[in-house]
Amino acid sequence: MPARTSLSLPEDVRKRLQVLDGDGLSDEDHVKEKLRLVQDFLHLDAQDQLTNLEEKMKSSEISKEDYITKVKALLVKELNLENGSHVDGVEQNGKTNGFTNGSHKHEDGVDVTMDVQEEEEAIKSPTGPKGKGGRRSKANSDTKKSPASTRVTRNSGKQPTILSMFSKVCTREEKRLKTPPPKCQDCRQYLDDTDLKFFQGDPDNALDEPEMLTDERLSLFDSNEDGFESYDDLPQHKITNFSVYDKRGHLCPFDTGLIEKNVELYFSCVVKPIYDDNPCLDGGVPAKKLGPINSWWITGFDGGEKALIGFTTAFADYILMQPSEEYAPIFALMQEKIYMSKIVVEFLQKNPDATYEDLLNKIETTVPPAGLNFNCFTEDTLLRHAQFVVEQVESYDEAGDSDEQPIIVTPCMRDLIKLAGVTLGKRRAARRQAIRHPTKIEKDSKGPTKATTTKLVYQIFDTFFSDQIEQNDKESGVKRQRCGVCEVCQSPDCGKCVACKDMIKFGGSGKSKQACKQRRCPNLAVKEAEDDENVEEEDVPVEKTKKVSHAKRKKQTQCKLTWIGEPVKTEGKKQYYRKVSLNDEVLEVGDCVSVSSEDPSIPLYLARITSLWEDGSGKMFHAHWFLRGIHTVLGESSDPLELMLVDECEDMLLNYVQDKVNVTYKAPSNNWFMEGGMDVDIKVIEDDGKSFFYQFWYDTEFARFEMPPKTSQPEDCKFKFCGSCARIKEREEQEIPRAFEPLESEDKDSKALYALACFKGEQFRVGDGVYLPPESFNFSVKPSSPVKRSHRKEDVDEDLYPEYYRKSSDYIKGSNLDAPEPFRVGRIKEIFYHRRSNGKPDMSEVKLRLYKFYRPENTHKGVKASYHADINQLYWSDEEVTVSMTEVLGRCQVEYGEDLNESVQEYSSGGPDRFYFLEAYNAKSKSFEDPPNHARSAVHKGKGKGKGKGNGKKKMPNELSAPKVSKYRTLDVFSGCGGLSEGFHQAGISETLWAIEMWEPAAQAFRLNNPGTTVFTEDCNILLKLVMSGEKTNSLGQKLPQKGDVEMLCGGPPCQGFSGMNRFNSRTYSKFKNSLVVSYLSYCDYYRPKFFLLENVRNFVSFKNSMVLKLTLRCLVRMGYQCTFGVLQAGQYGVAQTRRRAIILAAAPGEKLPRYPEPLHVFAPRACSLSVVVDDKKYISNVTRGNGGIYRTITVRDTMSDLPEIRNGAAALEISYNGEPQSWFQRQIRGTQYQPILRDHICKDMSALVEARMRHIPLAPGSDWRDLPNIEVRLKDSTMTKKLRYTHSDKKNGRSSTGALRGVCTCAEGKPCDPADRQFNTLIPWCLPHTGNRHNHWAGLYGRLEWDGFFSTTVTNPEPMGKQGRVLHAEQHRVVSVRECARSQGFPDTYRFFGNILDKHRQVGNAVPPPLSRAIGMEIKKCVIERMKEEQASEKMDVCD
Repeated sequence: MPARTSLSLPEDVRKRLQVLDGDGLSDEDHVKEKLRLVQDFLHLDAQDQLTNLEEKMKSSEISKEDYITKVKALLVKELNLENGSHVDGVEQNGKTNGFTNGSHKHEDGVDVTMDVQEEEEAIKSPTGPKGKGGRRSKANSDTKKSPASTRVTRNSGKQPTILSMFSKVCTREEKRLKTPPPKCQDCRQYLDDTDLKFFQGDPDNALDEPEMLTDERLSLFDSNEDGFESYDDLPQHKITNFSVYDKRGHLCPFDTGLIEKNVELYFSCVVKPIYDDNPCLDGGVPAKKLGPINSWWITGFDGGEKALIGFTTAFADYILMQPSEEYAPIFALMQEKIYMSKIVVEFLQKNPDATYEDLLNKIETTVPPAGLNFNCFTEDTLLRHAQFVVEQVESYDEAGDSDEQPIIVTPCMRDLIKLAGVTLGKRRAARRQAIRHPTKIEKDSKGPTKATTTKLVYQIFDTFFSDQIEQNDKESGVKRQRCGVCEVCQSPDCGKCVACKDMIKFGGSGKSKQACKQRRCPNLAVKEAEDDENVEEEDVPVEKTKKVSHAKRKKQTQCKLTWIGEPVKTEGKKQYYRKVSLNDEVLEVGDCVSVSSEDPSIPLYLARITSLWEDGSGKMFHAHWFLRGIHTVLGESSDPLELMLVDECEDMLLNYVQDKVNVTYKAPSNNWFMEGGMDVDIKVIEDDGKSFFYQFWYDTEFARFEMPPKTSQPEDCKFKFCGSCARIKEREEQEIPRAFEPLESEDKDSKALYALACFKGEQFRVGDGVYLPPESFNFSVKPSSPVKRSHRKEDVDEDLYPEYYRKSSDYIKGSNLDAPEPFRVGRIKEIFYHRRSNGKPDMSEVKLRLYKFYRPENTHKGVKASYHADINQLYWSDEEVTVSMTEVLGRCQVEYGEDLNESVQEYSSGGPDRFYFLEAYNAKSKSFEDPPNHARSAVHKGKGKGKGKGNGKKKMPNELSAPKVSKYRTLDVFSGCGGLSEGFHQAGISETLWAIEMWEPAAQAFRLNNPGTTVFTEDCNILLKLVMSGEKTNSLGQKLPQKGDVEMLCGGPPCQGFSGMNRFNSRTYSKFKNSLVVSYLSYCDYYRPKFFLLENVRNFVSFKNSMVLKLTLRCLVRMGYQCTFGVLQAGQYGVAQTRRRAIILAAAPGEKLPRYPEPLHVFAPRACSLSVVVDDKKYISNVTRGNGGIYRTITVRDTMSDLPEIRNGAAALEISYNGEPQSWFQRQIRGTQYQPILRDHICKDMSALVEARMRHIPLAPGSDWRDLPNIEVRLKDSTMTKKLRYTHSDKKNGRSSTGALRGVCTCAEGKPCDPADRQFNTLIPWCLPHTGNRHNHWAGLYGRLEWDGFFSTTVTNPEPMGKQGRVLHAEQHRVVSVRECARSQGFPDTYRFFGNILDKHRQVGNAVPPPLSRAIGMEIKKCVIERMKEEQASEKMDVCD
C-alpha cells in the first residue's frame, strides 16, 4: 500500500492548533474545536471514519465519551502524519516548533488567541461578539485579513452535522429574550460593527466653509471684481480626498435616505476650482466640516462611463472627484450602484423579454469601467442595490412615452422586485429633487421586423379580430388605475404633463382619460403583469376527469307532415320510408335539417337525416348531429358557417324539424400541396342563412380535427344506415374482451380454454407478454421501498440555523417519493372462461392465467439493483396469478436473451415494448437461477442460442412486413442547437435539410451536429419574403427551399409580448399579429408540408384566454390541415427532468393525424397534470394509460453519477470520463461508438460568497438556503463574511425557541422598509428572510439536486437565486455543469455545443429534449406506416377486382 500523503494545513490553522493546546478547554471542547479547524483538510478515509463514528453515536452504538476518545485518537494519528512527529502539544511538553504555547504572536503583533475564542463565540451566540465596546481597534480587525490565511472556514457540506453531535445545552442565559444590538441614532449603523469607521480628523490648515469659499485659489475672478455676490446660483466647485460623516464622526454613506430624513451629514475634503479635472491634492484648498449636506444629486454620465455625483450645502454645490482612502470603500458602493442602474436600464431597454438569469449573466460579464473601486459585478451587487436600480428604472419609465410598455413590468424586473423586496413609488415621493437630469440613455428604435404572412394567415388575424379587440377595449376601459396605498397614488396630479393638460379640471377636453404621468402607480403595473404571467409550472395535483354529455333541449314546431310513397321496408312495428313532405317541402334520407332549441340564445341545431320511419310514437327520424365550429375548441374564432362531423346521434319526432338546410363537404383540392400562399378568399361559401360546409370529423374529448372517417355502408340498409351509430357500436365492441379459438383441455370441469383473445382492437395469444396496472398483483418479496420519512430535524440549534424553521412542509421539490410503480409485466399461460354449472362457458368475463415477471427492483435487492440493470430487463418467475382481461393495458414482447438472433442491444432498440430476461428469480430462496425450459417462448425455442450468433433470422410476430419509411425532408424553424431535429433523426422519420436560427452560437452548434444541413442565420420573416417573391437563394448564396420541397415543418416560435393570461388588448394583439407564431403559420401555409409540429411552453395553450391557441388551430383548419393540441411531460419519455410542453400537431389531407405518444416512464404525479381547460371545457391528450408507464422513472443518479468530480469554475473543455457508465441511461447517452473524451463538463465560476454558501448547504435531500448556518467564514478572496443580524420582531413568525428575533427589516413588524436595515456579505442572503414570508420562503433557492429525484426544468443559466434555484450538484459544491444539463435534457454525450459557457447553457436550456421529440417522431412514423399499409391493401383489392 503506498504511503499516505501528509496533510497540508495552512499556516494559520497550524498556529491556531498550537494556541488551542494551551487554552485549558475541557476535553470535549478541545476536540470539537480541533475538529472544526482541521475537518476540511483530513484525508477522505479519515472523514469517512468520522462520519461512521458519528452515525454509531447517533444510533447509540457507542457512548459520547467513547466517541470523543475515538475522534481524539483519530486526530492524533492524522496530525502525526502531518508533521512526521507528535504535534499534540501535550506530548511535546508545551514546546511546539520553537514557539511557546499560549502566547504565540501573529506577524502584526496581535495575540491570536482572541481570534479563536471570538470565532467560537460567534458560533455560540446569535448576535456575534458582544460587549467589546463600540469600536474594535483597527489592528485587531485586520488580523482576520492576514495574508497567510486563505483558508475557507468550514467549507464542507457535511460539517454542521459533526458539530451538532455535541449536545446542545440551553443555558438560562440563552433562553432570555434577545434584544437587537445598539445602533447609532444618526447614521443607523451598528455600534458593534467591525466595519464602522471613524473620521480620522482634519489637517491643521483646513478651513471652514465660508472661509474656504473666499480663498483666491478657488476664485474665478480677481479679488477686485465683485465675485462672490454676483452668482445667480450657488458657486460650484470640485472636491477630492473627501470623507462624509455624521456629527458623531462615524463615516457613513449619503445615499441611504439619511439626508432625506434630515440627519446632519458633514464632509471634509480638498476643494478645487470647477475647471480642474485633476483629482490630486495640488492646488486645492483643504476644508473641514462642510455642510450639513442639504441634498445630493447625480448629473448624468459625462459622456464616459462614470456619473457625476454632487452635494449641495447652504453655500455651494460640490462635484465629487476622489474619496479619501478611508472613505473609498463606502463611496465605491455608491458608484457601483449608479453604474449598475445604467447597465440594467440599457440592457432591459434593448431586451424587454430578458429573464432575471439573463440580467445576472449581463451583469456578471460586464467589466466595470477603469478608475472605479471594484473589479467585477456579482448577484450580490445587484441585490444590494436593487432598491436604487428599481428607482432609476421608474424614473426612466416616467420620462418615456405613455404608450410604451414600462420597463418596470418586464419579467426580469418583477423577479428582482420580488427577490429583493423593493418598495415601489418611493423615489418619486421622497427624492424628486435629487436627480437633476435623469441618467441619459439612448432609446433603441430597432424593434422586431414585421411578420411576413401569407394572405390566408393575414386575413384570419386581421379581419377576424379587429372588431373583437375593439369590443374588448371598450369592456376593459374601466380598469383600476392605482393601488391607492403607495406614495405615488397619494400625491396630487402635477398639472403639467400631457395627461393632466387634457383633464377637464386643468382646462382640457377630458377625452384621453389618462392618469397623471407622475402618478402612474408602479404597484398596480407590476401586479397586473404578475397576474397576467404564467400559472405555476408544476405541483398541480392530478384530478380524475368526468365525462359530461349535454342533452340537447329542443323545441317542437307546428307543421304538416305526410309520407311520400310506400314504405321501403317494415321491421316489427317500424315502417321505413324514403321521403316525407314537411310543410310542402320534400325531405329525404341524407338531407340536412335545422332543429331549434328551447333556449332562444342557442343557435339552431343542425343534423343529417339518416332514416325516416313511423311507429307507435309517431313520425320519426334519426338525426346524426353536426357540431358548429363555435362549440369546438375553436370557440368564437371559428368560421360561423363551418360544421364538424361528430359521433352523436338520436331518434326524434319529425315535428321538431324547423327547416331544410344545405351542408356540403369541402374536400381538399387535388392540387392542395401547391396552393399554399395563394390569394384566397377567407370565405369558403356565401352566407345565405341556410348553407353550411364541413371538412372534418371532430373528436370532442381530445379536440382532434380529422378527415371524415370512411365507413362503408351495407347495401341492404341504405335507408337506415348511420355512420355515427356504427362507429359508436364498434368502439363499444372493442371495450368488451372476447375469446376465440377454443382448445381441448384436460381440465374440462372448471375452465373452457382458448388460444386467442381480442380486446381494444388488439389480439392476445397464449405466450404473449402483457402490461397490467401495479395494483393487479403483488410479489412474494416485500418491497424495500424507501420509507416516507419527514426530513425535518427537530433538534436544530436555532441560533446556528436561524432560517431552518421555515422548512415546515414535507414536500421536497424534485423528489420521486410519490412516483407510481411502472406497469406489471406477465406472460399469458391460459386464456379461459369459467364454466357454469351446466358445463357451458360463462362468456361474461375473459380470464387470464399469467406468469409474473419480476423487475430488478421487485427482488430482494430492491431499488439499488435497478440502477445498474437495463431498464427493460426482467426476471422470469414461476409464480402465477389470475386476472380479468379487462385489466390488461397492452401487449409487449418478453424474450429469453439467449434465444435472440441478435444482440440484446439490437433487439431492445427495435422499439419500446421489448423486454428480455436472462435469469429466473426464486422469491422463496431469494436466489437467481437458470430459467426453466417452459420459460423460453415458443417462437424461438432452440433458435439462435446466444446473443447475435443466430442463423436464419425469424421475424418477430409484430414486425411482419412493416413497409420501409423514407425520411421526410424537414425544415426546422427557430431550431436552436437542434434538440427537436435530433429526436426526429433518432426516430428515423426525418432528415433536416434546412434550419433557421438567428442566434449565431446556436446556429453554429446546429451546424456542428448536422454538417449536411443548410443553416440560415437570419430573420425568418426575411427568408419567407424572399421565397414568396420567387428568389432561389439568399444574400449569402444559400439555396432556399422552394414550394413542394418541405415535407415536414417543425419549430418552437418564441412568444414574447403576448404571453400573459389576460385577454388581448389592442397593444398585445398588434404584437401577436406581428409575432413569430404568425410568421411560422405562414411558413406552414406556404410550404404545405405533410406534417407540422409547433412546440412551446405549457402555457401556450392558455395565453390570452387560450385565444393564441384558438387562432393557431383556426389557421391550420382553414388551410385544410387535420390538427390537434396536447401537453406532454418530458419526464415521462426518459429524462430526469420535469418539463411540460405544449405540442400542436397537424397532418396534411390524406395523411393520418398522429396521436400523442403514451408515456414510457412513470413520473412524479404532481408534475403530470396535463389537461387543458379552454372555455370551461377540459381537454386531455389521447394518452390512455394516464400516469402509468412501462419503465421506472429516470433519476439524477441515472443521469450523471458516472461523471468525474469537478470544482466550481471548472473550465477544461475536454477531460477523460475516468470510469465506466453505471446505469442504463448512461450506457445509452454515451453511445455505442467508444468515445473516451468527455466534452463540456464545465461549470460557471461563482463568486467567492456564492461559493461559500454552496459549500455550507448540507447534502441531505431537500437542502436549500434555509439550512445555512449563521456564521462568519473566510472567503477564498481572504475577506470575511458577516453574520446576519436579526433586528426586528416578525409579526408572522414570532420568535425562535431560544427567544431570538426573526425579522431583518422594519417591514417584518408591518411598517415600511427601512433602507438602513439592509445587510450584505452574509452567508444567509439578507434578501431571502426579508421577503421570504410572501414568497413561499423562497423554497428551493440554493437547493441541491437529490440523487434519487429529478431536475427542475433545465434553465438557460443555472443561478442559485434564479427562478429555478435548485441547481447545486447533489454532493459537490458547485452549480451543475453544461454536460449535466445536457444529459438532463437527454442529449447524447457526443452532441456538440458552441460558444462560451453561458452560450452553451442557453443552447441546452432552450432545447426540446431529444427523447421527447423522438417519442413524437415514432408516432408520426406509425401513421406513415399505417397509411402505406392501407394503400398496399387497397392496391391488392384493386388487383383482385
